[in-house]
Order: sequence, then structure tokens, then C-alpha cells
Amino acid sequence: MPLDQDFDNAEQDEEDGEVGKEMSFIGHLEELRWHVIRAVGSIFVFAIIAFIYIQEIYQYVIIAPAKTGFWTYRMLCKLSVVVGYDDLCIKALNFQLQAMGLGDNFTMSMTSSIIAGLVFAFPYAFWEVWRFIKPGLKASERRSARGAVFYVTFLFFSGVLFGYYIVTPLAINFLANFTLDPSIINQFSITSYISLVATLTLACGVAFQLPIVVFVLSKVGILTPSFMREYRKHSMIVILILAAVITPSPDIYSQIIVAIPLFILFEISILVSARVEREKLREEQSLTKSSGI
Repeated sequence: MPLDQDFDNAEQDEEDGEVGKEMSFIGHLEELRWHVIRAVGSIFVFAIIAFIYIQEIYQYVIIAPAKTGFWTYRMLCKLSVVVGYDDLCIKALNFQLQAMGLGDNFTMSMTSSIIAGLVFAFPYAFWEVWRFIKPGLKASERRSARGAVFYVTFLFFSGVLFGYYIVTPLAINFLANFTLDPSIINQFSITSYISLVATLTLACGVAFQLPIVVFVLSKVGILTPSFMREYRKHSMIVILILAAVITPSPDIYSQIIVAIPLFILFEISILVSARVEREKLREEQSLTKSSGI
């Protein structure tokens, strides 16, 4: 028997052993505790590394969207030339950042380090959670969920990048240039600014998990591809409203920039749901044939 086939059989036997192994309730809690400890520990490790380089992180990452030289603003200015809409180009951000409290700088450096640790440790933390969940799944469910860590991580970082480079700059531009009277000077606390950046960035990372959510709901029979196709037009309206809420800027171009990735995610979710439905049909057909024999 070839060596690679021996390895595959051994790996399959190991997975079957994990699935077949029974544990008490206390045993499951103990195993879950260690998975959580390792996941939280990885977050703190990355948070410590981020704290060491916190000044560089502030200068090149956190404060960057508050400057007109940011990549997104430069691309919008180029886009404004192409479409002939000059208002799309962001030439000034009329606000100043201030540390209002005595310990704001230190507090925000700690908070930013933890947020950075959460983002960078996400793949490993989710992998630890997946290691706890996976043995409890059936063989067919494990086959269907193959590559779950990769897809969840890819979608999360795609959402984080989308939130950081698209949603956050558009929101900052609108809020910074919105004034009730020209005599009013916008002076925002660093706490408020970081809260906005972190909320929008992480929220987009979570929102981009839509295909994963649809996969789970389709597996349990709550969602079907026919249902999603039937309400596709309704979903477009909801996405446009969501894009308008995410980007307070009144220009239609900014809303379209935000809405396009959400449309793509919805279409991908339909394909995911259709794949789940096909797998269910194949399993039902195989069970019917086996019972007929």
C-alpha cells in the first residue's frame, strides 16, 4: 500500500477516534477552558507586541485616516477626475484631535493595543474554538465545513480592510466637515476618534461573515437559495439603506462604493446556500439507495 494512502488512513482513523471519544460534562468544560485560555492568551501576546510598537501603530495606522494624504482620499481624488464630480475629492479635514484627560494617551494606547491584539490573534483564536467544536460534528458536517478557519479568517480580514480603507475615511470626512455654524471649531477627543475607527472596522469584519452565517442557517434548514433569490430585490433595498447609514455622506458615489461589496457578499451567500442544498439532496439520494438495497 502506498505511503501516502497509509497516512490518509491513519489521519482518518485519528479523526474517527476523536469523534467517537466520549467525555463527561466536566471533561468538556475542562477542555473548553483550556481552549479559551489559549485563545485569550494569544490576544494578550499580540496586544503586548502592539503596545511595544504603539507609536508606530498610531502614526501609520490609527491616525492615518485623519490626514488628507491617506490612500483612500488620494484614490477618491483620482476617481473624481474620472467621473467629473469634484466634490468626491476630499481636500481638507476640518478637525483637531485632543487628549482631554490626563491619562487619555496611556488609556487609549492600552485600548488600541488590545484591539490590535484581537484583530491579529483572530485566526488562532477562532482555530482554538473550531478545535473544540469540530469533534462534535458528524463526518458529513466536517466534510462540508472543511476550510472553515481559512474562510472565516479571510472574510474577517476582508471586512476589516474594507472598514478601515472605505467606511472609516468616509465617515470621518462627513463628521469632520459637518458643522452647525462656521464659527464652531471641531475638536474631537482621541477617545471618541478611536472608538469610531474601532467600531466601524470591527463591525465590517463581523458583517463580512454573512456567507458563513448563511451556510449555518442553510445547514439547519432555515434559509434556502430559492428564498434568497425571491427576496433579492428586497435585499438590495436593505443594502442601499445600510450603505446610506454607514456612510453619512450624502453623495451617491460614496454609498455605491460601500454597497457594491455588500451586494457581492449577498450573491456569494446565495451560491453557498445552493451548495448546501445540493449536498443535502445528494445525502438524501444516497440514503434512499442504501435503504432500497
